[in-house]
Amino acid sequence: MIRSIPLLFAALTMLAGAGQAQAEFFDSRDAMGGLNFFGRGASPISRATVYYPTNYAPGTIVISTSERRLYLVLRDGQALRYGIGVGRDGFRWSGTHRISAKKEWPSWTPPSQMLRRRPDLPRHMEGGIENPLGARAMYLGSTLYRIHGSNEPETIGQAVSSGCFRMTNEDVTDLYDRVRVGTTVVVRN
Repeated sequence: MIRSIPLLFAALTMLAGAGQAQAEFFDSRDAMGGLNFFGRGASPISRATVYYPTNYAPGTIVISTSERRLYLVLRDGQALRYGIGVGRDGFRWSGTHRISAKKEWPSWTPPSQMLRRRPDLPRHMEGGIENPLGARAMYLGSTLYRIHGSNEPETIGQAVSSGCFRMTNEDVTDLYDRVRVGTTVVVRN
């Protein structure tokens, strides 16, 4: 019994140290705007299941650029609603496409039109937390547009993109896991 007291004391000291380290981590997370699993802040617009009567089939994605919301149609007049960032003035569009590809931690090559507007951009970026496409991307038909993650959660609910739809990395991963290639995406203004 006497021999086990130092071991017990050492274990308690380690646990106290771990608790202190955990508390410091959560304090630093809060100071940085609430880190999530992907190392960036949470969405300023919470994901929610909402009443959404529609004629679209369950599994359809409906994007309302005026609301700055993306709806994944569920059964029984319900949808999963996400906050999104949309195209700024002159870059909004509407139409119907299908998800033609899905990629995890995609690399990014800015299109030539974007490079003409922003010659300071890199010509290519490998996937990762600093990549503007974030954790996941779902490509829309043969367009240049995607539904993708973002390393700038403060842009959710804003009109700042060049036509793509931004989501937090947490939300885009949730949506990515729920849809498949071939999913219909309806974009409305």
